[in-house]
Amino acid sequence: MIRSAIGAVAVVLAVVAVGVYHPSPQQPDLTLTDRWTELHDGPQPYSDVNIQWDVPIAMSDGVVLKANVYRPARTGGAVESQPLPTIVNLTPYTKLLTNLIDSALAIPGLQPLTLDLVRRTNVSGTPYTGFGDLLHALDGGTVQTVLGIDRKLIRSGYNLVVVDVRGTGFSQGAWETLGEREQLDTREVIDWAAVQPWSNGKVAMSGGSYAGINQLRAAEDAPAPLKAIFPVEPGSDLMRDVVAPGGGIGTTFLPMWLNNVNQLKLIPDVSSMLKGTFDWQWFHERMSDPGTHFDLLAQALLTPTLEDVPPALAAALDADSPFRRGILGHPERVNVPAFVYGGWHDIFANSATTLYNAIPLPENQKKLVVGDTYHANPGAGTGVPGAPPRLDVLQRAWFDKWLKDIDNGIEGYGPVVVWEQGGSWITLERFPQPGVVHRRVYLSAQASGTAGDVVHDGSLIATHPADAQMLTVAPGLTTICSRDTAQASAGLSAFVDRCTKDSRVAERNALTFTSPPVAEATVISGPINVHLNTVHDANDGYWNVTVNDVSPDGTSRVLTTGQLTASMRAVDESKSARSPSGDYTAPHNPITLDSMLPVVPGEPVALDIAVIPTQAVLQPGHRLRIDVFAGNSPKALAFRPMLNNTEFKPQYLSIDPDAPSFVNLPTDRPL
Repeated sequence: MIRSAIGAVAVVLAVVAVGVYHPSPQQPDLTLTDRWTELHDGPQPYSDVNIQWDVPIAMSDGVVLKANVYRPARTGGAVESQPLPTIVNLTPYTKLLTNLIDSALAIPGLQPLTLDLVRRTNVSGTPYTGFGDLLHALDGGTVQTVLGIDRKLIRSGYNLVVVDVRGTGFSQGAWETLGEREQLDTREVIDWAAVQPWSNGKVAMSGGSYAGINQLRAAEDAPAPLKAIFPVEPGSDLMRDVVAPGGGIGTTFLPMWLNNVNQLKLIPDVSSMLKGTFDWQWFHERMSDPGTHFDLLAQALLTPTLEDVPPALAAALDADSPFRRGILGHPERVNVPAFVYGGWHDIFANSATTLYNAIPLPENQKKLVVGDTYHANPGAGTGVPGAPPRLDVLQRAWFDKWLKDIDNGIEGYGPVVVWEQGGSWITLERFPQPGVVHRRVYLSAQASGTAGDVVHDGSLIATHPADAQMLTVAPGLTTICSRDTAQASAGLSAFVDRCTKDSRVAERNALTFTSPPVAEATVISGPINVHLNTVHDANDGYWNVTVNDVSPDGTSRVLTTGQLTASMRAVDESKSARSPSGDYTAPHNPITLDSMLPVVPGEPVALDIAVIPTQAVLQPGHRLRIDVFAGNSPKALAFRPMLNNTEFKPQYLSIDPDAPSFVNLPTDRPL
């Protein structure tokens, strides 16, 4: 949701090239994917792009949205009059920002120079390889697919309509944040685009983050003109993705994102001021709500008790409220071809694989690519030997297939192509990987001798622990230096390898449980559940767990993460999944006021913590580690009433042979 591309472009232009970037290994269909790349990067039928600025689109309730319309043109400015397929992108980040970046990259020679600098930048061997990971989003097609403006795509014979979402940019109205009226706007824009004289009636949608979410929502029982979508880093269940997963408010990402949108929506149309056509209705609507949702965030962070919960916060904690319905997608209703890109450490990582699995389409009509990326660097690591093509190349092939009926082979791609953490790019017939089985791995207090400076060094074992022990962990701040913090900042803090690629700083305030080294490469694929038997001194508690790959040199790299407020531990069985053993694999917490369960000081509380699905391989000699924390600051905090109830007191993890704590782990062989 954050438009990091501006900062990234600025950084690139300041970089001194010092080497060559060489990511990863082998992948099938190179001949086919090379053809897609050559087609997209080669000569196009049109040599120029014509832009119509701030085209008004009237909605059925009278509100006027503003759009920029991009059309292919020939040298000299002759705009193509033949009707062509049209791509629609709806953004809350103002199309002015999109246009500024596009205009900068359209300067002759600038884009090739920028990409050449990126490709030649090599920070391997330094403590800041994460900087390179962020930088290389720019040569992965990120700008073109996330912002939605790909001039090569337009010049190949597509129209593009970029629209400011209601209440943002230059569009009138109040920002509804994915609400019912906003979703109706999307459908009306699609219908409008389909009947314009320059459109042949076939429409696709593009864009990342918020624009990706809009695509998925539009594709639910899609309007007839919509033929395909290409959402990059979309979310589907935003409450569990980013608003308050496990009842922990996103205290890093949400303020940053709300500030971004609310500031950008106040940028006026200076051109209309100079022309004397300024939209005063726009001005009055902006002044009536200059800080959308800041009141809700403040209530979540400042309301002291459950008895004091105001209506807006109560609605956020009510599954049937318009707010909650607005941020919940229904991928099971998607009925147009969908190509989804996600990242294992994206803010919407929880949605990527689950929404793909929920889309009820055959494999030739749905595709999934998941990279080792954050929200700020989608596409990093693509476009090189052994990797998927760049995102803009994949998008072009996808749209050519479904809007131009070009038989280019894209329907046979994948269907699931993922970066396997600890390994390389792999292609799967489905996710989780066939052949994996959920198995219990037990937490034991017995020392592993591998963890160093931690609160307690425990073990992961295949059988029930032999002895009972109560382990204590207290809230702390070492998680400031963690991959969770990098994820919550959309990856903007990911350049510090000591924090994001090694968890040993964060682990100083954790209970750790480490397995013996694996003798053979061991795959982890799918959702993970961590079952903890806990005790609290207060009336609530807050828990965070990470699943780590520990290399022989002791480096502890987080693969995936989960969190849960103890009073929010209720599980909706109808939306949860269990393995054949009966253990949860993916517990679904309602995160509502009416589902809260009491926490009685001194009494045992069993928690099932949903961990974001992942794909990883433990190489021979590596170990698996589970870290258990009594907090996850600054990524998230419990809602203030629940946080007050924790009193920030120490929390206790029970290790008991008769009531074991364990991980339900999806692997292709026992640890």
